[in-house]
Amino acid sequence: MIMSYAKIRWKHQNAYDPVEIYIELDDARWEVRKVEVFSDGSRDFASGSRSSERTFLSPEKIPSLAEIAANPEFEAKEISKEGFEEMWSKATDNL
Repeated sequence: MIMSYAKIRWKHQNAYDPVEIYIELDDARWEVRKVEVFSDGSRDFASGSRSSERTFLSPEKIPSLAEIAANPEFEAKEISKEGFEEMWSKATDNL
């Protein structure tokens, strides 16, 4: 299975929603793991086997990064596996 990784910046003022989302996607564009970063710096995470309080894997396939970035509220770009793993490690560090 070929994985891809993305960082999505969500431009909003709602403290309850994440401002950055890091996702690991399988080749069919289903989320495998996710890290959400909130405006206060806190991080939550989700995978197929565990999740934190506020974050869950999407029940739908993720659109292409171009489709996401077409919405002016979002900036989306591909990142490296290492970049994702660094954020995953930070989010799950206290487990």
